[in-house]
Amino acid sequence: MTHALMFPRKRYRLRLPSRTLILGERTLLMGVLNVTPDSFSDGGRYFDPQSAIARALELERAGADILDIGGESTRPGAAPVSAEQELARVLPVLAGLRGRLRIPVSLDTQKAAVAEAGISAGAEIINDVSALRSDVGLAELVRRHRVALVLMHMRGTPGTMQQGPFARNVLRDVTTGLRAALARARRAKIDSSRLLLDPGIGFGKSYQQNCELLAHLRELARLDYPLVVGTSRKAFIGWLLGGKMKDASWPAEKRLWGTAATVAAAILGGAHIVRVHDVAEMAQVARVADALTAARHASGSRP
Repeated sequence: MTHALMFPRKRYRLRLPSRTLILGERTLLMGVLNVTPDSFSDGGRYFDPQSAIARALELERAGADILDIGGESTRPGAAPVSAEQELARVLPVLAGLRGRLRIPVSLDTQKAAVAEAGISAGAEIINDVSALRSDVGLAELVRRHRVALVLMHMRGTPGTMQQGPFARNVLRDVTTGLRAALARARRAKIDSSRLLLDPGIGFGKSYQQNCELLAHLRELARLDYPLVVGTSRKAFIGWLLGGKMKDASWPAEKRLWGTAATVAAAILGGAHIVRVHDVAEMAQVARVADALTAARHASGSRP
């Protein structure tokens, strides 16, 4: 019998304007670059455009396959910012990277106005935490420019998502929510070869539910789209490391090894892309986890 955490990961071709990414041969690393003053993970360390540009190039050298730039914090309790503020943060970075970065750029935004300017500046993937619920114009924009789109599951908004109530059955809730997101994308006639799904670890789930999602990630593979999973440095890891007490006892910068465990679990569960802050370290994790899955499949169904 095949082990529950190791099953053949389906391969996909993700079509971007400049290239096609093969997903499933190995796990791709999406390096996180927050250009916000209030990120939970790095506290505004890359808010300055020159620092952000240098960090982006560093992430590429460390092994990132995709760069994910965000100009609006989506941490629990975060207040929204205007499109003008978001653009002022991300456009100088995109401009500074144009022609210097070999890997594709993903723009983490919910706003059509930000996405349009970002695409003009070189972004080829839109990472929408609202899964097309926040801005009705975003779907048409994605279709027209033929960029890829990450549809992420989130209960509520970043400002309210951790206040509860949480779903009674988290796997059913996420599956239902992602099916609805796919329906929105289909209505907008976005090509299926440009879509990715993200279960939204930490977005409107209890700490225990995040663990449940990782343990049952393979169930989401039945939706038949490539999976993006982001666990990096998140609060539930601090909760686990702190003996299920206050996550503050294990601040974000001390969650590297806990993150490594969740990244390995995500890959063994079928993730095609892992979204991480610590690219060099997680590249090692991904390489070993990929080798383990390959070895398991090569041995057939032997126990």
